[in-house]
Amino acid sequence: MQTRLADFIKDAPQGREAGAILQSCVHCGFCTATCPTYQLLGDELDGPRGRIYLVKQMLEGDAVSRRTQVHLDRCLSCRACETTCPSGVRYGRLLEIGRAVLERKVARAWWDRLQRRLLRSILPYPSRFAALFGIATWVRPWLPGGLRREVPAVRSAIPWPKPRHDRRMLVLAGCVQPILAPNINAAAAVVLDRLGVSLIAVPGSGCCGALSYHLSARDEARDFMRRNIDAWWPHIVAGAEAIVTTASGCGVMLKDYGALMCDDPVYAEKASRVSALAKDISEILAQQDGSALSAPEGAKIAFHSPCTLQHGLRITGVAEQLLSRLGFTLTPVADAHLCCGSAGTYSLLQPALSRRLQAGKIAALEANGPDLIATANIGCLVHLQAATERPVRHWIEVVASAVGVAE
Repeated sequence: MQTRLADFIKDAPQGREAGAILQSCVHCGFCTATCPTYQLLGDELDGPRGRIYLVKQMLEGDAVSRRTQVHLDRCLSCRACETTCPSGVRYGRLLEIGRAVLERKVARAWWDRLQRRLLRSILPYPSRFAALFGIATWVRPWLPGGLRREVPAVRSAIPWPKPRHDRRMLVLAGCVQPILAPNINAAAAVVLDRLGVSLIAVPGSGCCGALSYHLSARDEARDFMRRNIDAWWPHIVAGAEAIVTTASGCGVMLKDYGALMCDDPVYAEKASRVSALAKDISEILAQQDGSALSAPEGAKIAFHSPCTLQHGLRITGVAEQLLSRLGFTLTPVADAHLCCGSAGTYSLLQPALSRRLQAGKIAALEANGPDLIATANIGCLVHLQAATERPVRHWIEVVASAVGVAE
């Protein structure tokens, strides 16, 4: 794709990066076939190719308006288009550059700004979110049925094993996950303990920064990154083998720390090291001797592979193979590449589109009568559970329960 970027960006690092990405696109349109919003809306501008044109026009200096904002906002950032693209177009990165420029060029309505500010002010901070969740839990019994299901039931955490092994790994605590599903990291800790690895939750670490970053608050996101790096660094120097993530969305962000902090003279090298150490829990277990894990014949499971796992981290089939090896039966899931509609804050900012994607995903997951649904990301877990009576669990919780180390 030929392009001539405007003076305001052509010589900036983001401009050079965007120009290279644009030139790699050959207009083939393969991406539209796997784009969830294009399938729902049938509008070229609500597919990757159309959005690429919108970003191109903006970076070339053309006038932009609320219309451009609407179409870019509707993108889930699921990156299914990247998996499909034969030319390797880095659409997700181009979209982030375009959204950052658009924030400076088109003012949002006051209620939109307020909503985004509230999300950034509450969700990344566990103590604030816990307070809000506590209120929601208190009023939950009196809410109408549909709204009641949007508030997850309180779940207590299983005991976390004390560090007792020479092999040690760190774990990202996250922001909402410790409140909504405290068993997930605990389950990872007890499974790894069974395999001779101590999993350490480091005080001072927390939100990975993805929420702020994807809402175009880049400086705020980098502050979260620096905080995590500072908390982890003494343990990294002491020989921690990996930084484990049990939320695939956070895993994608950690993998990007090096690139996103490359111009920081103090943190660039450390951020690159963090990215190299970041591993999804499925990658960790796939590399271990699993002979210490055994389980009776298990239930029927429908596995939902989050977009961040299959398109962001490019990890496919690993968790599924681990579950099958333990005796679970995995049911077929049609259109498994499609997003469930959670997509970080998307379900809150684009509720109508999100619910349509949620309904389609639930229908596909339940089509073959599974006993439960397993996934690999807290956002997907909560989003799917709100639309089904079947239990939805993180797959590492299922493993922990199956091998007798968790309830």
